[in-house]
Amino acid sequence: MNLPLTPTDIRPPFGRYSHGVEAPAGSRFIFTSGQLGIRADDSIPEDIEAQAEICFENIRSILAAGGMDLSDIVRLNAFVTRREDMRRYMNVRDRFVSEPLPASTLYIVGGFTRPEFLVEIEAVAARVE
Repeated sequence: MNLPLTPTDIRPPFGRYSHGVEAPAGSRFIFTSGQLGIRADDSIPEDIEAQAEICFENIRSILAAGGMDLSDIVRLNAFVTRREDMRRYMNVRDRFVSEPLPASTLYIVGGFTRPEFLVEIEAVAARVE
């Protein structure tokens, strides 16, 4: 099992994530590309929550294709285009992550390849085989 690392001599995390995660020796890793909030039919919801849900569902599918699930995530990198959407993104993230909580970084970016995209999420998962 992945081990969350949250030392007591530094400030606790701002949200539901760990400062670090140790993957046991012999772990197999899956690295996802950044996932955007676009459905298989090419439709793109207008709100950040729906786009973030699509991103996490895509990540779930990628991990499942490799024999893992969301509980195996050790690291998330998320990118949002509007500072005011940070909390809405984190609310969605918190519904999809579980113990042990992954390490996580959230960036505010100027935009993506298409202006309708509001969020992009990439993940690293690890599991001992």
